[in-house]
Amino acid sequence: MPDTQPAQGHCLCGKTSISVGQMSLHVGACHCGQCRRWTGGPLLATDCGTDVTLAGDDYIGVFRSSDWAERGFCTACGSHLFYRLIESRQYFVPVGLFEDGANLVLDHQVFIDEKPAFYAFANPTRNLTGTEAFAQFEADADSG
Repeated sequence: MPDTQPAQGHCLCGKTSISVGQMSLHVGACHCGQCRRWTGGPLLATDCGTDVTLAGDDYIGVFRSSDWAERGFCTACGSHLFYRLIESRQYFVPVGLFEDGANLVLDHQVFIDEKPAFYAFANPTRNLTGTEAFAQFEADADSG
């Protein structure tokens, strides 16, 4: 079974859409304070690399949330569209945008040290603290 697949999706109102060449089938949950404030809970997203095409430019808003990343959203309905690393242009996309999630598996959590105690996922996952997640990003950038 491959670890990636092409995918298409759209926001809640349909004014924006996304086409991805290689969506990772590995879903991660981010528990950082920014993601929880942005989504109202953990962000469930998958790595979509850089082969991402967005349509509906008139309805895509972008907010620079840190020195290294920005978040995209539909200005018509408010759907979250992406978390994008500025330097590499790597996209992490909320899995709820995609039409078919049958092959997806939640297998990792980041910023586990910031996760509130009032929720937990039942399946076992690889858990990284914020420090460990940033170290992983740096290692991936150095090897790529």
